[in-house]
Amino acid sequence: MKISEIIDYLHEVAPNHFQEEYDNSGLLVGNADNEATAALISLDVTEEILDEALALNANMIISHHPIIFGGLRRLTGRNYVERIVAKAIKNDIALFAIHTNLDNVYQNGVNLNIAERLNLKNIRILQPKEKLTYLDQNVGAGVIGDLENPVEETFFLKELKRKMEAQSVKYTALLNKPIRKVALCGGSGRFLLEEAKRQKADIFISSDFKYHEFFDADNQIVIADIGHFESEQFTIQMLYKILTKKFNNFALHYTKVNTNPVNYL
Repeated sequence: MKISEIIDYLHEVAPNHFQEEYDNSGLLVGNADNEATAALISLDVTEEILDEALALNANMIISHHPIIFGGLRRLTGRNYVERIVAKAIKNDIALFAIHTNLDNVYQNGVNLNIAERLNLKNIRILQPKEKLTYLDQNVGAGVIGDLENPVEETFFLKELKRKMEAQSVKYTALLNKPIRKVALCGGSGRFLLEEAKRQKADIFISSDFKYHEFFDADNQIVIADIGHFESEQFTIQMLYKILTKKFNNFALHYTKVNTNPVNYL
């Protein structure tokens, strides 16, 4: 099987033109016409991930985050990005990213995966992109949904930490009212806070909030920051399930490496 066949299927799941303008999803390194020996699925591409692929005889790495985000002007090995790209080229390993296009689709998307993990009902796109639909579903950022039964805020936060396997949850002042309507966005979702407030969500779950941005909750909503890696870590298993249903006679692996660069004490 060619690498292009895997790419084509992933672009059926999450069309590449649904990615954000700033993003760099798609095939970043390698030749799509090469035969695929095996593929390794990860959240990030690190030097350890590349070594894992080599050990597995996998000549394709499918990651959520693109290793090349800005422009690459040289390959001298001065930083980890240059070293990874150079080593991937040397070892003929294709690097493919499926990032904000996978965030923006509803079915098989990052955010629906989180919402279902939290047992939300009546799930819909939080901020649809105008005039964009796919498989009769809106395309856009974040999702919002309802708990079947309202729960006390502290109980919800503890369950959130447990279900998302987060090391910690940073949150704003509690409002002393039950949590029923939940908005969320995997990764950096600060830009959706006002929309979550407009739709009367009781809590907004995301990551990468800066100190002063927590004040923007403004006693209207609870912000829960669970960490970037933590919010998207289950994307790996989701992609594995999607691909194994389609390619059941092909060697697919998901990484055993924790690529979270953040440590907690």
